Amino acid sequence: MKLSIDLVVDSSQEWIDAVMNDFNSFLQDHANCERKASSMAMSFVAKYPDRVEIIPELIDTAIEELEHFQCVYQIMEERGIQLPQKMEQDLYVQQLIDCCRSGREDRFLDRLLLGSIIECRGAERFRLVYEALPDGDLKKFYHELWASEAKHGNIFVKMSMNYFDKGEIYDRLNELNEEEGRIIQSLPIKAALH
Repeated sequence: MKLSIDLVVDSSQEWIDAVMNDFNSFLQDHANCERKASSMAMSFVAKYPDRVEIIPELIDTAIEELEHFQCVYQIMEERGIQLPQKMEQDLYVQQLIDCCRSGREDRFLDRLLLGSIIECRGAERFRLVYEALPDGDLKKFYHELWASEAKHGNIFVKMSMNYFDKGEIYDRLNELNEEEGRIIQSLPIKAALH
């Protein structure tokens, strides 16, 4: 059974062109996104320590995202690229979080489902990067990353099934997915993951 859903809007050719034309900036942003993804998984552990059914998987996800950060940082080191002095706010993620409902349980579900959608968008974009890169180690890395992020899209939906009804999950996932499509189309095109 497929646990995530397909994105309602595909990334544009203009986006992949921007990435390929300024790959160094894309790597810097990618590194920041991996750090944030690791922190996001651990923030669930901090905010919901009573959700013991999902804590091991959250920890595994946080470690895997941190390993991705390490890999991107090594690529940056090889290219002589430094991390940015400051992590910019991710307008995409912030607008998605603004879609979250209030109330402990509603917000918990929404944040899990947004985790799924963000990972699905990452997988889609890593696939586009992989397809655009010439043969070599970098292409291989983004191919592996694409598979990993696709798996994460399923993980967050699966976690939510420990606590919520399947119908409620997919109804809300579809609503948030529609919002994500609107948001991704409204963002300026730049050499960044979002």
